[in-house]
Amino acid sequence: MFGQKKDLFELNIVHSLPGRIRLNCKAIEYLNEFNEQILQDIIDLGFVKKVTINNITKNILIVFDKTRIDEADLKNLVSDVLNKYYLYAYKQHRELEASNIIEREREEDVKDIGKRLVLNAGLIGYSIIKKTNYADIFPVYKRFLNPCSLGALYLTKSLFKDGIGGMIKHKRPNADTLTISSIVSSILLGNSSSALTIILLSDIAEFMTSYTMKKTRDSIKHMIDLNEEFVWKQDENGSVKRISVEDAKVGDKIVVHTGEKICVDGKIISGEAIVDESAVTGEYVPHIKKIGSEVYSGTLVKNGNIVIDTQRAGDDTVVSRIINLVEDAACNKARVQDYADKFSNYLIPFNFFLAGATYLATKSPTRALNMMVIDYSCGIKLSTATAFSATINNAVKNGILIKGGNYIEALAEADTLILDKTGTLTEGKPEVLDIVTKDGIKSRELLEIAAAAEETSAHPMASAILSKVRSEGIKIPMHGEIITHIAKGVETNIDGDIIRVGNKTFLKENNIEITLEDEAFNLKKKGQSIIYVARNEELLGVIGIQDKMRENMKKSLNNVRYQGVDEILLLTGDLEDQASIVASKVGVDGYEAELLPEDKAKTILKLQSKNSKVIMVGDGINDAPALAYADVGVSLGGGCTDAAIETSDVVIQTDDPMALPAVMNLSKKTMKVVKENFGLVIGINTLGLVFSAAGVLPVFWGAVLHNSSTIFVVSNSIRLLFSKIENKR
Repeated sequence: MFGQKKDLFELNIVHSLPGRIRLNCKAIEYLNEFNEQILQDIIDLGFVKKVTINNITKNILIVFDKTRIDEADLKNLVSDVLNKYYLYAYKQHRELEASNIIEREREEDVKDIGKRLVLNAGLIGYSIIKKTNYADIFPVYKRFLNPCSLGALYLTKSLFKDGIGGMIKHKRPNADTLTISSIVSSILLGNSSSALTIILLSDIAEFMTSYTMKKTRDSIKHMIDLNEEFVWKQDENGSVKRISVEDAKVGDKIVVHTGEKICVDGKIISGEAIVDESAVTGEYVPHIKKIGSEVYSGTLVKNGNIVIDTQRAGDDTVVSRIINLVEDAACNKARVQDYADKFSNYLIPFNFFLAGATYLATKSPTRALNMMVIDYSCGIKLSTATAFSATINNAVKNGILIKGGNYIEALAEADTLILDKTGTLTEGKPEVLDIVTKDGIKSRELLEIAAAAEETSAHPMASAILSKVRSEGIKIPMHGEIITHIAKGVETNIDGDIIRVGNKTFLKENNIEITLEDEAFNLKKKGQSIIYVARNEELLGVIGIQDKMRENMKKSLNNVRYQGVDEILLLTGDLEDQASIVASKVGVDGYEAELLPEDKAKTILKLQSKNSKVIMVGDGINDAPALAYADVGVSLGGGCTDAAIETSDVVIQTDDPMALPAVMNLSKKTMKVVKENFGLVIGINTLGLVFSAAGVLPVFWGAVLHNSSTIFVVSNSIRLLFSKIENKR
């Protein structure tokens, strides 16, 4: 898999003559819509006479001036041109790979399987009471007409379509083909009770697997359940009527009162309320929502009444998409699961071969039938699917959403961890730590003046100052209009004095002498960002603001290393000095600062091209490209918004960083159980085949051995439902 990533972007010389070269790059297959721009970029190199691109063969043919450049340098320059489309090509490649392996398995409802089990048990009871020897019935076709045989055929009717249809489509028998063959053969031999036993034990294993997936669905629905059947819709004339939740649609005006859950996604157009969003965002502190604020289904109005303009309803809401993501997790198979499926399917023709060979050698149809009763596929497929489903269920109950078994496997195999800074290593909530003032100015007075200028600003630094003012009960003085100077600062006036709050550049542009430089430098050494406060042409003081480190973050990273991660890197868009201080505090192996989101994604892809298996932990919004291209994208903390759900593979709703090593530990346990099951299924069923071929194991007990082993390994997988998500180190 990782070798393919590296190969995708390699540029190879297919053929060359003096002044003419043909280059091949697999990424060209995905760049058809950029052909004109790529051609122009190569022509603009200056020494290229002619260039053509063939997206089908993935080749670029270039005619160039050999007196001005050699082949090696030209190849490097063309590589630089193609690297502009690096992210796009890789995204298309990954989507194509995913579409090739995703295939939804047949899944029956738990209630349906339960009904089958009851019917089957009744038929087996009937066969025991009647004690009829159907092997003595002639002609042979009448062996299919007794109640037990008819019941067995009825219970396997769904398998006929998949078993025969799959054989026609793929030109090879599958597990359903083998099951049908063994059941029909049992009936032909007059042993319909064996056929019923095969079906019964198989259904028990199926029931356990389906039950585990149902528990997964129920857990996530319980976590963010709406528990509302009706909503209040406001008509154009202002009157309100009650309608079903299912009838709410985009554009409806929905009224929500105190104590009611919000059942749609949208914006508030009237009213104000305190809303508890913990079920969706993981943040326990309720928010004040006003006109223009976005609200999400699954959240609770603690106090107040609001009218919402519906933007998403039904299956499009945040809650529904979370549920659907977990329900679809079975489609995202882990490589080991895909390998297990293919491995077991390749062994099925071997069962038919063994049956034929056994019959030729022993002339015993009973021994031959045993070769078809015992197979590897059921145990491997069911136990693996159950293991991943149980782990997803367990994680959901602990506030962690995992979008598929492939991400469980990737978490277990990861050797590189990439971290964002703001909102990941830090809480994303800057606070005022230090205040240094000029002689004669008190800290309280400096805060009053700064708050007046920042009162209407939404900048995080302004929020820190305003939060400090509110916590200390400081009253903001009357002031004039606030003028914002983007990326510099703000200004206003108080009693005729001009107040300026911002960075050093802003003050210098207004001819204000910068004093207190030593004090400001000391605050910077502590990792604090500096806000300068001036009145007219005089600097009054500086305020040191810092985003607080998440509690337990360093401990969490130490635990991650214990899980087998060799390299931990910090990638941030923040300034170099800020990144350096944070990196040293948490003990990462390296860092890069002042990066754009695209730069983070490119760094991840470069690491993957060197066969690194990468986890990216971010806030799910500005880290979207990096989260998407990592082997596992993890959103940590209260960032479970639309962006987090769409871009992250794992969404951790708790603010405790220890959840990261904990879910990695659970993933490793899962992979250990999967490998245990693989060995048990292969070992037990191989012994069964050997004993059956030797005539030691009758058909009935061969079926019992095979299906009991399946039930055993599925039970082993179900243990993961109850495994504690914790990290002991």
